[in-house]
Amino acid sequence: MSNDTDFPGKDSESRGPRGIQSVEVGGQLLIALAHQGRPLALKDLAREAGMTPAKAHPYLVSYIKLGLVEQEAGSGRYGLGPLALQLGLISLQQYEPVRLATPRIEELALSLGHTVAIAVWGNHGPTIVRVAEAPSPVHVSMRHGTVMSLRGTASGRLFAAYLPLGQVLEAMRLDEAADGEPASITPEFERILAQTRSTGLAQSRDGVVAGVSALAAPVFDDAGRMVLSLTAIGPSGNFDLQQDGPSATELKRVARELSRQLGWRSTDTRACST
Repeated sequence: MSNDTDFPGKDSESRGPRGIQSVEVGGQLLIALAHQGRPLALKDLAREAGMTPAKAHPYLVSYIKLGLVEQEAGSGRYGLGPLALQLGLISLQQYEPVRLATPRIEELALSLGHTVAIAVWGNHGPTIVRVAEAPSPVHVSMRHGTVMSLRGTASGRLFAAYLPLGQVLEAMRLDEAADGEPASITPEFERILAQTRSTGLAQSRDGVVAGVSALAAPVFDDAGRMVLSLTAIGPSGNFDLQQDGPSATELKRVARELSRQLGWRSTDTRACST
């Protein structure tokens, strides 16, 4: 009669595939950087990863060579490097709703005559992952990987209106040093967000960039969660911000169609206004 000793590999197979321990240990440093969302001093980063600074340092040297980590010249703090950011962006671009929406923004750019972009929520806030240029593109920062201001852009206001408050405040906290604004929802900003939820559209005129305006419409999934924004951007002089204008109507129409393809139902009151 056979027993477990007849199969020497059985116990190891039950524990799953064998990995490389040093990779898993060093990976804790990357996890800590991603979790904190900001550069850290060596001792702080090592503590977050559950190791000593002396143990963490060789891993960081190797990660710097690969581009997964970079070290600030002045402060010496460690943050995620260009390869880590590129991998994150590629991951966002492969997100199913983005693949579904990509061909639609090409159509919108042609029909509206304005640049149209897809933004999703990334580690630092609303992040541009796809851009369809208008026949006469606006020369403004709408390239892949751009993180949009929560307060000053249509994309940012849209996410701030529909995402959980804690998530929004955390992104504001990360941006606080950059824009000088406190990580809080002021009464004026809450008024903007309430109007956004009421109309199902966010707008900005001469916000971050003078002479540039934008409209953004939300796309929802089957659980009524906002998964991306469709944002049209163009020169303020010929950009129609009217809630019932052709640009707004077309953006909302495409956003509703994409939402329904993702399982959203129009009876969900959390989603875009019809």
